[in-house]
Amino acid sequence: MGAPSNPVPPSAADESVGTVLVAAAANLGIAAAKAVGGVVSGSSAMLSEAAHSTADTVTELLLLTALKRSGKPADEDHPLGHGGERYVWALLASVATFVGGAVFAVYDGIHTLTHGEEPGNPLLSYIILALAFLLEGASLLKGVRQARGEAARFGVSLHLYMAHTPDTAVKAVVMEDSAALAGLVLAAGGLLGGQFTGSGVWDGAASVCIGLLLVYVAWVLGRSNAQLLIGRPLPRPMRDAVRAELRSVPHIVDVLELVTLVQGPREVLVAAKIDFRDVSTAEEIEWACEDAEQRLRERFPAIRRVFLDPTPGAHQQRPGAAGADG
Repeated sequence: MGAPSNPVPPSAADESVGTVLVAAAANLGIAAAKAVGGVVSGSSAMLSEAAHSTADTVTELLLLTALKRSGKPADEDHPLGHGGERYVWALLASVATFVGGAVFAVYDGIHTLTHGEEPGNPLLSYIILALAFLLEGASLLKGVRQARGEAARFGVSLHLYMAHTPDTAVKAVVMEDSAALAGLVLAAGGLLGGQFTGSGVWDGAASVCIGLLLVYVAWVLGRSNAQLLIGRPLPRPMRDAVRAELRSVPHIVDVLELVTLVQGPREVLVAAKIDFRDVSTAEEIEWACEDAEQRLRERFPAIRRVFLDPTPGAHQQRPGAAGADG
């Protein structure tokens, strides 16, 4: 017995798109400003930060593509919808973060450490870093505000939500903006160290640290998207609650096998082998399936598809099997 696929609520989808758009607009302007500041000051950390913001801009564009393409409705060729496409593009976004930001930052930092650099006037860089901090902070606040709202809706902490959320677009924005703020502090530290000591070591070390920070962000986001592409079930407490909800339906004796699959932030598939009462009629089994579907969807709005398979229990024998053995 299957449930029709309901689209993601427009307000929720629009909020994710808005969060990504704000982050993309902020990063695009910041990347250009950092590049100018890096050229003027001769700072490898500033140039690494420019690469960081450029990579973040590309990431946000890929996330926008993910949100748009995954929102297409199910059709004959894609009966389960396009939710999984979100994680393909989000995985590419994490690769962009690694290649476009982390690799350049580590390389440029090592080059500065081994070849040295001539520090220029850091005043413009300080101004750019301060403005970038404000813009990145505003973008982060929007992302955190959405994440907190979602966490409250599920009744979990923000930390737990960020660790397990299937909405990797919001997770990417929050993590990348957090990394951006940390990178700005590192870049400022590198500039200050070079200004006070006259050595480019501080700037090179800051660039390497920025690169390593981006490696970590890319790894976490890539791992999250890969898990969802492979197929991730609901958390165990939610699976236990689904099983208990099914067992509470009249005419259902037991849940023999339960499979849950997260297909998107608000799209979960539930399939189960169900042992019904032997004395139940076909009509009663049909209505029991309808009741089970309705209860699950009311308690867990993210559940969009429910497939229940009537299956004999382990203690049951096929009619006539005993006589045939004899």
